Amino acid sequence: MFGLPRSVSRLSLISSPFLGFCGKCQSSSPKNFSKLQSNVFLSRNLSPANSGVNGLSRRQFTVRGTCFWSGRFRKLIRTSDHGTSWRRMYSGGAEVLHCNVGTIGHVDHGKTTLTAAITKVTSEAGLAQFVPFDSIDKAPEEKARGITINIAHIEYRSKKRHYAHTDCPGHADYIKNMISGASQMDGAVLVVAATDGPMPQTREHLLLARQVGVDKIVVYVNKCDAVDSEVTELVELEVRELLTDFGFEGHESPVVFGSALLALQGDKGELGEPSIWRLLDALDAHVPTPVRDYTSPFLLPVDNSFTVTGRGAVVVGTLKKGTMKKGDEAEIQGFDVQLKTVISDIQVFKRSVPSAKAGDHVGVLLRAVKSNSIERGMQVVLAGSSTLTNSYEATIYFLSRSEGGRSKPVTSKYIQILFSNTWNVACRIDLLESSMLMPGEHATVRLTLLKKMAMNQGQSFTMRENQLTVATGVITKTLPPINFNKLDKVQIDVSS
Repeated sequence: MFGLPRSVSRLSLISSPFLGFCGKCQSSSPKNFSKLQSNVFLSRNLSPANSGVNGLSRRQFTVRGTCFWSGRFRKLIRTSDHGTSWRRMYSGGAEVLHCNVGTIGHVDHGKTTLTAAITKVTSEAGLAQFVPFDSIDKAPEEKARGITINIAHIEYRSKKRHYAHTDCPGHADYIKNMISGASQMDGAVLVVAATDGPMPQTREHLLLARQVGVDKIVVYVNKCDAVDSEVTELVELEVRELLTDFGFEGHESPVVFGSALLALQGDKGELGEPSIWRLLDALDAHVPTPVRDYTSPFLLPVDNSFTVTGRGAVVVGTLKKGTMKKGDEAEIQGFDVQLKTVISDIQVFKRSVPSAKAGDHVGVLLRAVKSNSIERGMQVVLAGSSTLTNSYEATIYFLSRSEGGRSKPVTSKYIQILFSNTWNVACRIDLLESSMLMPGEHATVRLTLLKKMAMNQGQSFTMRENQLTVATGVITKTLPPINFNKLDKVQIDVSS
């Protein structure tokens, strides 16, 4: 354990619960902290040199109540924000395997309740910090409407792995936020209410999850306490058939029955807390630990951005590939903008780290950049590793009417909104092989975006029209940019 100065050691303080380690109950921390005088400094830095663990920055902290005061950042960092991250690093003396998952499904089927229940149950085992329902849906408009609008990120641990969990909105009006959240997942928990069964957004979320690369699904049939066993069996059959229709392993995917509300209320019955542990076991077994690309230049799609007064702009997102380090020269790209900057600081779930790898959900402090010049959908890349263009060649598939797509054919100069990673922009499609494309058919097309963006060969995208997902596709070639002021003035030669 970390050494304490003599002035602190004289106090009747147990260091393990003070720092939140060794499986001791973290709820005892406030009691122990109250025994400390204010402005007592730890005699050692919480650093790799002293702790023997990679990933913690060299910095002195002052103890004030139940918070750490960072002298370098001049901000309060609550111990409740840090306990889970420290336990993740120190448990067993080795870093725990990491996986990104999330909840998807129809509106009001219980995704956010399940997310809160997972943190509640795992917190009692010392594997997470409890995040209440109203702390996940914390925006005023979310509280007013009683639905999830923005994606939310939390962390917890199972018996085998550390999870970064994304709670996605289910309402059709906020499907672009769901696409942004799903693009950060390695696997997903499909929440289906036993009282309703699969609903329209259940189908659309599965389609979009498949399109952004999520290929492992664990099903949580929620609200099982409100129906009898025959109904839950019918719901399971429907869900498995639906998974198969969208290309998932319908017969092999685990299906867990339970009630997120009962689990959140501490019910010990089969549908309560035990269902949460069954869900985590299913995630451990069914969602493989992803193989990450740590060697390529880093790529961070921006999910959110804000300003830290006196420090600069912070961007938030999940690293797609590569390894990002403090001091790296970087570029912010997207929507015709290309800005140079430097990585000043990196935090993973509010824990400052010297570097972050692909798969980590991070907040990155950028030097000499104003937050009002950053939009969601931009990306932070290693300087010189990527260029912007608005012209691409792609293979596209238009969904048939039975798949929830269009009923009428598509011709050249078809204009709709293209979604990829965390961004969306108006796009024109020109057919290269024929004058018309029927729903249910594939084709090679040329894409012309209203704004210059950075897309790579093999990157997937989705087209939406009037709140419907109408097409999915993959980039096959990057073309030179086309300069124009308005999309309807552009002239494209599709004969080449």
